[in-house]
Amino acid sequence: MSSSHPNYYWRIAGFYFFYFAFVGMFAPYWSLYLHSIEFDAVQIGILMSVQPVMRMLAPAMWGWLADYLGNRHVVVQIAAFGSALCYLGVFFTTDYYGLLLVLALMSFFWSASMPLVEATTLTYLGKNASRYGRLRSWGSVGFIVAVLGLGYALDYIAIRWILWAGLIIQIGILFYSRRIPPAEVLAHHTDSHPILRIVLQPQVLALFGACFLMAVAHGPYYTFFSIYLVEHGYAKSAVGALWTLGVVCEIVVFFAMPKLMRRCSLPQLLMVSMALAVLRFLLIGWQVDTLWLLLFAQVLHAATFGAFHAAAVTMVHHFFRGRHQSRGQALFGSVTYGAGGMVGGLLSGPLWLHWGASVMFTFSAGTALLGLGLMWWRLRRLDIS
Repeated sequence: MSSSHPNYYWRIAGFYFFYFAFVGMFAPYWSLYLHSIEFDAVQIGILMSVQPVMRMLAPAMWGWLADYLGNRHVVVQIAAFGSALCYLGVFFTTDYYGLLLVLALMSFFWSASMPLVEATTLTYLGKNASRYGRLRSWGSVGFIVAVLGLGYALDYIAIRWILWAGLIIQIGILFYSRRIPPAEVLAHHTDSHPILRIVLQPQVLALFGACFLMAVAHGPYYTFFSIYLVEHGYAKSAVGALWTLGVVCEIVVFFAMPKLMRRCSLPQLLMVSMALAVLRFLLIGWQVDTLWLLLFAQVLHAATFGAFHAAAVTMVHHFFRGRHQSRGQALFGSVTYGAGGMVGGLLSGPLWLHWGASVMFTFSAGTALLGLGLMWWRLRRLDIS
């Protein structure tokens, strides 16, 4: 980390804050908004899956453009402007196909930024990559501010007000996109290799496959968890508090990552995270009315997202260096949070509709177990910290 640019920390932290504040608005409450305008479970599942679809398709293109131009921060600015502009469409339509188009266009731009900022962050940190979690934790703070604030507010105001909250957050993303510092891409001996050569390494394929399955497992959670809680009698403020609890625990783990990475290898951290995901989704699916078990399930978010994400992003940075950094992070986001989130979200609607929430979350647990098996098979002996 360069001491000659002391303000860069807060520039990157500010972007993380607003970017994940948007997630804090969208993930818990957008499905409630769609439910309020009378879409059914399958339609909600499809509309909530638009974002992960674009996270699958768009980042690879944007990552290629950033690496080709050698100018990540300009691409981030273009993406943030396009996202804010397209978001305005939510004020003009409640039609299913209209919203589908608006969300697709907005997500095409919105999904471009994060892989590029992740690459910039890890370049900025340099040899201090274990401190990634502390910088990324500002995104978790933004998520908490959005999810907890809106959770309490929506007990008193109409759900439609989240549209305005989303606009304010989009403006914040746009502002900080213009503050992201340029990052020098350091030469690496793999620069001359085609990126496909790196991707097709068995260890990289196993990592991407296991993380894809983990993202599939979380699809039903991000799509229906809020509706599930409301249907079981929880107030919207309680829904916000439960989401917040998980993210508070996530922040604690982000700060603990340097110590955890000294004691455990990155594959070990990923395998523990996946094992705890199996337990978490079973608890959510079958013990939603037992408050202390539901609270414990949300505490496990520290592992199932916090430790998992920090370890996975750092492993991707280990495999993709030099001129392949942006595309490596973009491919990771596309395959895991994009394709995995899309599959999980699309499957969650029919599972919820035909078999109910308990079966849907059992599906999540089973998918996380498959990811754990893949990690154990191919990566358990890999010593990366």
